Amino acid sequence: MIHIFTTGGTIEGLDYIDDSGIMSSDVGIEDFLDKANINFEYTIEGVFKKDSRAITDDDRKLLASKIKETNATKILITHGTFTMEDTAKYIGKLNLNKTIVLVGAFILGSSAETDAPFNLGYAISSLQLLKPDVYIAMNGQIFNWNNVSKNLETNKFERNE
Repeated sequence: MIHIFTTGGTIEGLDYIDDSGIMSSDVGIEDFLDKANINFEYTIEGVFKKDSRAITDDDRKLLASKIKETNATKILITHGTFTMEDTAKYIGKLNLNKTIVLVGAFILGSSAETDAPFNLGYAISSLQLLKPDVYIAMNGQIFNWNNVSKNLETNKFERNE
């Protein structure tokens, strides 16, 4: 059983426009899973729906408490990419002894050109094979929580080597 926690972000159709606010389109993670005809048990729980730039440590604390409460040992978190590494580090430092993978999208989930289905599928596959720890799965790569940063110039995740 995979427990999926959703937090918003581009993968769910939240698009930060400018200082005036966030544009939202309803894209559900379940829609992506239904289209992929998946065949494993999962549950989806919305924790909050925010652009990741608006996520606070209080939000991360709430997310961590949800992870601790679930009996599932395989956790997928959908998350915006701007602060994904911050959330991964926050959760990674807790040593929860669960396999936790954060995933998002660089291209809006409601766009025909979105990378969301690929990233989601890759993250789910990785989640089933990785040992307990916290990871980010983006664009065909896995990053450990304590060795990742987002390069804002290239709009890609990198290892801190």
